[in-house]
Amino acid sequence: MSPIYLLLLLLLLLQPTIIVNGIRVGVIRRPVPEVADVPVFREAPAFRNGDTCGTKEEDKIHIAMTLDGNYLRGTMAAVLSILQHSTCPENVYFHFLSARVAPDIYSSINSTFPYLSFNTYRFNSNVVRGKISKSIRQALDQPLNYARIYLADVLPANVNRIIYLDSDIVVVDDVEKLWRVELGDKVVAAPEYCHANFTNYFTETFWSDPEMVKTFEGKNPCYFNTGVMVIDVEKWRGGGYAQKVEKWMAVQKKKRIYHLGSLPPFLLIFAGNIKGVDHRWNQHGLGGDNFEGKCRNLHPGPISLLHWSGKGKPWLRLDSRKPCSVDHLWAPYDLYRSSRIHFEE
Repeated sequence: MSPIYLLLLLLLLLQPTIIVNGIRVGVIRRPVPEVADVPVFREAPAFRNGDTCGTKEEDKIHIAMTLDGNYLRGTMAAVLSILQHSTCPENVYFHFLSARVAPDIYSSINSTFPYLSFNTYRFNSNVVRGKISKSIRQALDQPLNYARIYLADVLPANVNRIIYLDSDIVVVDDVEKLWRVELGDKVVAAPEYCHANFTNYFTETFWSDPEMVKTFEGKNPCYFNTGVMVIDVEKWRGGGYAQKVEKWMAVQKKKRIYHLGSLPPFLLIFAGNIKGVDHRWNQHGLGGDNFEGKCRNLHPGPISLLHWSGKGKPWLRLDSRKPCSVDHLWAPYDLYRSSRIHFEE
């Protein structure tokens, strides 16, 4: 049987069919993948410990991040920046939370960072899906954005402290300095911003309720960004803080007391009661506002961490050839291997 005859027979057997010039012809559908193709990244250099680095379990630095296909390029850049500026990069252990079993993403991390110490965990989106209220930006409503609330439930029991980082950051200092911050009796440490208008983070419904306003009684509540936090996991577990966050989310469902996603419940519980960290560890807002993502300049002062919080992400603005000046600070950490570069190689 000739190859041409076999091809015609195959076309006739395939479903569905269409009519072309009165002839019934089978249509070959390209299989639709369950998820978008994972971007291809260059292999990162190997980073080794300095002579002063310890090798014991207590010398490990634990960092948690989420894995989202839309932000994977940012995650790769963040990991590279952390390793590149660490005195003891082999002591850094990454805990990645994903909303699905993702062997393709796992493989991508493994091939990009062959020497990386990491583990991946599946975050069950159903735990939080029915508790989420619509916010001012769709990206903030994704279940994975709430995974930080449940870190203590996901992480191994031997992890008592974690640095949680968003995917739209780069670290330009030794992350061990952040890791070693003294928490004292506090559960969370983060840079505080007491000059921000705190009332803007909650609606008039909240401020006009005498019972809810008592939440901040006796405190000096300040804004902090949940994209950069040091968390005492042991205290979080013992204090049932995931349940406390969920209670405020339930109030939000009924009364609409704030506009942003997972941030306000953290403020309601911890504002005025966290360990303040130097502002250099969260140069935030580089992605602009939550509506248009307009360009912003750096704040004055030393910088240890750059954070593109807001709508604008550096990889998207660079690809569109309309980058902000601060996006060029992110570009050196971009490991994405574009098709153009791939063909040139």
